[in-house]
Parts: sequence; C-alpha cells; structure tokens
Amino acid sequence: MKQKLALSLAALLLPLSAAAADEPAPKSAAAPREIGVEASIAFPAYGTVRNFEADGDDGVWIEDQRRDWYYAKLTGYCPDLDFVQSIGIDTRGTSRLDKFGAIIVKGQRCAITSFVTAEKPLPRKERLKLAKEAKEAAKASDSN
Repeated sequence: MKQKLALSLAALLLPLSAAAADEPAPKSAAAPREIGVEASIAFPAYGTVRNFEADGDDGVWIEDQRRDWYYAKLTGYCPDLDFVQSIGIDTRGTSRLDKFGAIIVKGQRCAITSFVTAEKPLPRKERLKLAKEAKEAAKASDSN
C-alpha cells in the first residue's frame, strides 16, 4: 500500500518538476529597478509608506516598506509642505497610491500629477547647497 502511494505521488510530481525546469529563471532580486517610470504603492493605509522627504513645495519623495523611493510631483504650489513633520495620503477610495492620488498637508489637499520611481534623495542641506550654487551660476551666466 505504501509503495503504491509513493509511486502515485511520484507520478503526480514528475510533470510539475519538468514544467519548472522548462521555465526561465526568475529575475534576480538584486537587479536594479528602472528610475523615472510611473509606479504605485499598494495599500498605503496599512503601513506600506515608511518615510517622506519634501522637495520644496513642488513635490515629495516617498519611501515604501521595501525602502524603495518614489517621487510625487504635485500640481502647483503645496503650502507648508517643506516644513511639516507628517502628511496624509488620499487615494480616493482605491488601495494604491499613484498619480491619481493626493497628499494632505495641514488640511490642504495637494493633487499628484506624476508618481515615478526615484533614487534616494540627497540630504536636505546638500540639496539646498546645490540649488544655491545653480542659482549663482545662472546669475553669473546672465551677467556675461
């Protein structure tokens, strides 16, 4: 009886192992992801958003629970974004944060126009220093 059971299990599993051998190998988990492509974060209300970093009043970098970063470009000016310690996320009833969502800053709704994959943002001091240098370079080129 045990021998028949073992043979029947082997007969059932043999086609499965052959099919798995024919399939291509899955992508490596360490493969770099594309930057700048439209994306989304699933279930932002359940702790999948880990951190955020404001980009002035025009956009925000958002980190998910896998430590991947995204950049949300906002429609127009979002007051106080650069100074808040927390933001709300409005997905309009869906379970995904994407380009159709919005962020809430001190009760003000700021709509997202694009939500793309991004690199980890530079620290705030470095970003401000680079912006200041770019402004000075632009001013110097205008005066020439």
